[in-house]
Order: sequence, then structure tokens, then C-alpha cells
Amino acid sequence: MFQLDASATAAQLAFDALIPALREAFARGAEVPLRHTHTLADPADPHGPGGTVLLMPAWRPGGLFGLKTVMIFPANGARGLPGLHSLYTLFDARTGVPLAQLDGNEITSRRTAAASALAASLLAREDSARLLVLGCGRVARLLPEAMRCVRPIARVRVWNHRREGAAALAREWREQGVADAQPVTDLAAAVAEADIVSCATLASAPLVRGAWLRPGTHLDLIGSFTPRMRECDAECFARSRVFVDTEEALAKSGDVLGAVAEGAFDAARLQGTLAQLVRGERRGRRGRESGDEITLFKAVGSALEDLAAAELAAAAMLTR
Repeated sequence: MFQLDASATAAQLAFDALIPALREAFARGAEVPLRHTHTLADPADPHGPGGTVLLMPAWRPGGLFGLKTVMIFPANGARGLPGLHSLYTLFDARTGVPLAQLDGNEITSRRTAAASALAASLLAREDSARLLVLGCGRVARLLPEAMRCVRPIARVRVWNHRREGAAALAREWREQGVADAQPVTDLAAAVAEADIVSCATLASAPLVRGAWLRPGTHLDLIGSFTPRMRECDAECFARSRVFVDTEEALAKSGDVLGAVAEGAFDAARLQGTLAQLVRGERRGRRGRESGDEITLFKAVGSALEDLAAAELAAAAMLTR
């Protein structure tokens, strides 16, 4: 069994290769059971209530079996630590032999940003040039690079609850070649000016308000993944054509559950999943007649995405 550390894993997952790999994976499908979610609580911990453990398996019969183990501890910022740690292991699905272990953090962050870009390629206006990012974590850092693979992003704005974090990330993007990257403090104004609003936070209360969205906006919600987490209000759902990465989002996302509880959304209004969009079974944003509609993509993450990313990252090693 070979191992790829964070830098080696990331090096194999360029977005111009990963986004097409995810498109193919959603079109092709795989065996993806519901994830296992467990809570680790420590009443004696002064930094917070503990963390969440996710176990996410996926496999292709006769091919590869992958398992991602994720540890999410939102209060780690107070400890000076990242809030998320994970490992990804690949096995031979025919024999159970372990083949590779990869950095799960890179798998997670890069496939999440790639799935966001894949959805935007189907749901955002083709002329979308203004991107607003909420958050400063691993995924947020990657969003301009991923989105620029599918849309002509020329201006990037970033908002974060810590202003210094937004300023530092904007500076980092400028150093990477995104000339027009700036932090913002007026979130309402920034949302109203954006073509794509991408939320990659661990928020537990709505940040984006539906009243702020102008016609033609694509709202990308990829941070929250539990019923207690929420990045937008119910009006965002009421005003949008709503899509999800998988139907698991209907039961796991606080954004969806909150909108349902407030009477702004129900499952009958769901426009489709990412697999249905990729296969052409559901209509995304097509043609000038849909230029004013607001689209919303809600993702909670899928083990299918992890498997596709791990297969891509390990491909060179597995064929030796």
C-alpha cells in the first residue's frame, strides 16, 4: 500500500482534470450508502461541545472501494487548529486488499470546490464574471481557481466574520494571479453585486438573505452539512430554482430543513440532483430565457465525489 501526503494528493487533483472526473462519476454512478454520522461530546472541554465523525464509503463493483473518515471540530479555531481532519483509504473491491492511503483533507476540499464549479457550469449564467466567497477555510480558498475553469471570473470578493481573515485571503488570491480580489464588509451590497455567491462556512445561522439576491444570481451553498448548520434564510429557497448534489441534502442540510420548516420549500419543488443535471435528465440554466432566474445549489458532499477524486489522484500509482 502506498501513501500520498497532502501536497502529493493535491498535485494530482488539478481542477481542469477533477471537474471532468466528477462529471463522469455522477453520470456513471457508484454504490454509495448513506454516511454514518457520530457525535463526540466532551462536557469538560472548555473550547466547545466536541465534534462530529463522518464515515463515507463508496465503491464500484469489481473496481475500487473507498472509505473516508472525517473529524469535524468547529471549536478548533480557539486551539489554533484546523476544524477538519480526514483520511481516505482505497481498497480493491474484489479482494479487500488495501491499495492506497491519501490525504482526506485535500480530497474533501478539492472535490467540494470542483463539485461547486461543476454545478455552476450547469446553473450559473455563462457570462458570470463576479464571484463572492463567504468564508476563509480550505474550500473557500480554492473556489476562485475552480470557478475560473467553468466561468469567466474576473472579479472576486470575499467576506468573513473575521475581517483580517478576508483581507489576508484576498491578498493571497492577488498573489496567485487574481488581480481584482478584495475583501468586503458590507455583505448585503456584495451579494447584490455578485453573479455567483458561494458560501463555504460552518455557520449555524443564516448569512445570506434572499432579499439581497438580484435576478440572474447563482447561489452556491457548500459549507453546511448537518441539520444544525445554516448559511442562508428561507427566502433564498422561495426565490430560487433549487438543486442539490444528492437527495441526502433534503434530510441532512439545515438550510433545506429550515426552509421547509418555514414553509418556503418542500421536496416537490426540488428541480433535480447533480447526477440528473449531468445526465441531461433535468434542465439547468439554458438560453437567454432563463437569464433572470435565481438558481440555488445545496451540497452536503457525497462519497461518490471522494471516490472519483481518490481514483484520479491514485491513478498513476495504481497503474505502475
